[in-house]
Amino acid sequence: MITLFGISISWLEIAANVITAAGIFMAGRNSIHTWWLGIIGCSLFVILFYQNQLYADVTLQFFFIASSVVGWFRWSRHASGDERPVTHARVQTLGLALIGGLIVATTYGALLHRFTDAYAPYVDSAVLVGSVIAQLLMMERKVENWPVWLIVNSVAVPLYASRGIYLTAFLYGVYWLNALVSWRVWWKLARA
Repeated sequence: MITLFGISISWLEIAANVITAAGIFMAGRNSIHTWWLGIIGCSLFVILFYQNQLYADVTLQFFFIASSVVGWFRWSRHASGDERPVTHARVQTLGLALIGGLIVATTYGALLHRFTDAYAPYVDSAVLVGSVIAQLLMMERKVENWPVWLIVNSVAVPLYASRGIYLTAFLYGVYWLNALVSWRVWWKLARA
């Protein structure tokens, strides 16, 4: 545990965030290295979120680990490596994701509220479901993953700050900025 600006931060939180930040930066640059970094960072976040009773986020990290394995495989199979084309998602796909996401987030939040001591179960579930949608869109190299990440990060920052994991909250604010920049980068890639 170290103290920075009067805030105690565990080495676990530091390591999880540094590795995950590197992976997120690589995703914004359309790099295949995002995936193996994600596997390591998310494995560390499983422990951190469990310690902070953010069980939907624990579930989310397991999803991220599995999707990172799949994403790594899919991106590496393309003939030109990191150059698999970036495209736009169909409006119907986004509409179904929104409706399904609301239903799943509400249901999972209710289950966490009823059967666990989860902190902010509905908000935590919204972060889980939004992240799954954004991750699936990113795995398919869809531009629209970035605005979904903007929404997820807007919810995650106050959630994590309320649990005292301030470095994670701060970095999710940085991820918000990265999503904004990456959205523009991927938009240009999709036009090319």
